Amino acid sequence: MALVMCPLCSDDEDIEVVRILEGGGRVVRHRCGYEWEHAVPAAPKRERTPRSFSFDELAARFPKAEDVEPGRLEHVAGLKKRYLAVRPDFDPRVAAYWAEYQEIFSPDGLRACDPRRLKDFANSEVGARPGNQATFNSAWNSMGDTAAGEATRETIAYLLYGPDDIPLGDRLHHLLAGSVPFAMTGFKEALLTRVLCVVEPERYLTILKYTTEAGGKREIARKVYGLELPAPESVNWTLGRLILWSNDLLRSLVGEGFANQQHAAAFLWWAKDQPAAAPSR
Repeated sequence: MALVMCPLCSDDEDIEVVRILEGGGRVVRHRCGYEWEHAVPAAPKRERTPRSFSFDELAARFPKAEDVEPGRLEHVAGLKKRYLAVRPDFDPRVAAYWAEYQEIFSPDGLRACDPRRLKDFANSEVGARPGNQATFNSAWNSMGDTAAGEATRETIAYLLYGPDDIPLGDRLHHLLAGSVPFAMTGFKEALLTRVLCVVEPERYLTILKYTTEAGGKREIARKVYGLELPAPESVNWTLGRLILWSNDLLRSLVGEGFANQQHAAAFLWWAKDQPAAAPSR
């Protein structure tokens, strides 16, 4: 019997089972005549494999507008009324700038545009501020205009016009994860989201990060609407999907009455720093 040794003789030969005890233990006897109770080692615990959810299950589990408490909705409606009464519309030059880049981001425009226009876009703050792009700029300068421009073209083309059998959220995630070989270094979440904002200005809020200490979509959902959105590292949630689903959720919650999505995003940025609603009794 493996791993059983007589405590008196320190010998592990000629040991027999006398009887089985409840709970799996047993009484054993050595050839010297000494008997003792031997506990059977517990089987190693199997690590629990996290459950994997399908795309439809994940979408169904993602928080929805109806999950917001009525009192919270009433509070945000009051904030919205105050905001719209005193905040002016945005600079009309934003629409002109974005219309120009809608042409550049068209299939024909991407093929023909001066690569420097793509670098300029990455460093522009018109309509939405992508933050410091040192990684992108360093890669661009190292690669040169021609190679960097081609990589950026391919990155944007894959995001907007990639294979039809790969959903937008998954294409976005592929670029964020660097799992496609042509992804331009540094052209990540803020810039990819900004491209979507330009191409579909009626759908995308100009909140360029899903989660960030300064306040991304996840933080805004929590502070403004009391909703806890999934962490990007949670099983099966991909950042690409979370970016799109959180955008659509906030857009549905913020509602109508704004001049454009930049205006709506500015309200959410302002609202997250306002005093929270008093708890309902």
